[in-house]
Amino acid sequence: MVKNSFISVISQEENRGSVEFQILSLTNRIRKLSSHLELHRKDYLSQRGLRKILGKRQRLLSYLSKKNRMHYKELINQLGIRELKTR
Repeated sequence: MVKNSFISVISQEENRGSVEFQILSLTNRIRKLSSHLELHRKDYLSQRGLRKILGKRQRLLSYLSKKNRMHYKELINQLGIRELKTR
C-alpha cells in the first residue's frame, strides 16, 4: 500500500519537528479515532478530541500550502486526504 510505504519513509527521517511528520502523525491519530467512533458513537469526549486534531491538521496543512505548495500537493496525494478549501 502506498500510504504505508510513505509512512515508513517519513518515520525513518527522524525529523519529528517537520510539518510533514506532524501532519502524518495527526492523520494516523485521526484514523484511529475515526475507527473508535464507528464503534462508540456516543463517545462525545473522543468526538471533541477528533475535532481538535482535525483543526490542528488543517492549520498545519494551510501553513504548508503557503510555504511549499509542491510538498503540500505530494503529501495530500500520498496520505489520501482532500485539498483545503480556499476562501
